[in-house]
Amino acid sequence: MPPRADCIADSAGGLTFDVTETGEPGDAFLVLRRREGDEEVSLPLAPAGDGRLRAALPSNVALPEGRWDAYARVAGGEPQRLVPGVNDLRSLVDRAPSGSLGHVAVRIPYATKHGNLTVRSWLRAPHAEAGELRIEKDELTVAGRVYGTRLGPGAFAELRVRRDAGAAPVRAEVTGGQSEFAFTVAYGTLAPGVWDLWLHPAGEAGPRVRIARLLDDIADKKPIFTYPRTALEGEHGPVRAGPYYTQNNDLSVTVTAAD
Repeated sequence: MPPRADCIADSAGGLTFDVTETGEPGDAFLVLRRREGDEEVSLPLAPAGDGRLRAALPSNVALPEGRWDAYARVAGGEPQRLVPGVNDLRSLVDRAPSGSLGHVAVRIPYATKHGNLTVRSWLRAPHAEAGELRIEKDELTVAGRVYGTRLGPGAFAELRVRRDAGAAPVRAEVTGGQSEFAFTVAYGTLAPGVWDLWLHPAGEAGPRVRIARLLDDIADKKPIFTYPRTALEGEHGPVRAGPYYTQNNDLSVTVTAAD
């Protein structure tokens, strides 16, 4: 049987892995391999009692954004794919990091469709966390909080249509304080397409920050958070519009022409 790993998440963004003893002599390591490239992070596994080995991934160890497949490797041998045991992710629910380091680090372990252990990582600097979405008949109101920066007097939200570099972005006025923000999207102004939501916390001169929902224990929001789509008569004819979370847990609005 492949080795199994229980995972415990802490509120700072770190992970602890408890791996069943492999039974092989020699130094053991927990290896994380980034699926989208050739990057690798190796963490020493030390005896933790009860026939288990333990490795720690502190929050201050950089883990670039992506999906990281987990393996156990002993004494330079071939890595063995890890299967998930018990994931204790309670500390990630309603997590509110300080943002004092200028970024937000999120690591969520999960089971793949093949039953293996993978860690989904995000590293956003700064970060705009989507909170409540209020859906009305012909508009969407987004509330959230920004981390790693502050909202200035020139802050605004922006919608950019995907795969059409020549299309003009649509702006929305932002209200709120230094950290909290809210804005409303009028569906009727949007042409058919997929519109990605961004926040400009410092106005034109500052960064453009993708709005996403990351601070909880759900690795893939798209199949979990589903929202109704509204039928309306817009500036571009009859459409159906509604929000959704992408495969990266970023917030977007889809608009399709209605028959």
